[in-house]
Amino acid sequence: MKVLLQRVSSANVKVSAETVGQIGRGLLLFAGFGEADRSDADHKIQKASIKLLNLRVFSNPEGKLDYSVKDIEGGVLAVPQFTLYGKSLKGRRPDFTDALEPDLASQAFKHFHTMLAQDLGKEVAAGVFGANMQVSLVNDGPLTLMFEF
Repeated sequence: MKVLLQRVSSANVKVSAETVGQIGRGLLLFAGFGEADRSDADHKIQKASIKLLNLRVFSNPEGKLDYSVKDIEGGVLAVPQFTLYGKSLKGRRPDFTDALEPDLASQAFKHFHTMLAQDLGKEVAAGVFGANMQVSLVNDGPLTLMFEF
């Protein structure tokens, strides 16, 4: 499981020009699932949810990263993105063979979304698995971190 985290002032995701998810200040999480997640995705998802929601990436008044998204009561937008598993070792076209097959990845993303909402204690906005999405964001900082679980 790979997650690209971006601290944002605001973010939204649209499908066919319709906004399907949006947040103000908080975290935008792009999540992808790979073949290695086939056997223990549930464990990785639980670990990821706890880690990401409690990660201190928001500044205190002195500018020190001291607060989590839970601490600031921020929003979370989760977007499925299998392309996190793209590789381009040869040729010029990315290879996505390490990404988990769509049916299993869709289930894993739904579980991730549910776990985030449960651990956050409120609704989590989300993109649509398999859809052509347009994501807009204002990256705050910028602060972007890549995780592999």
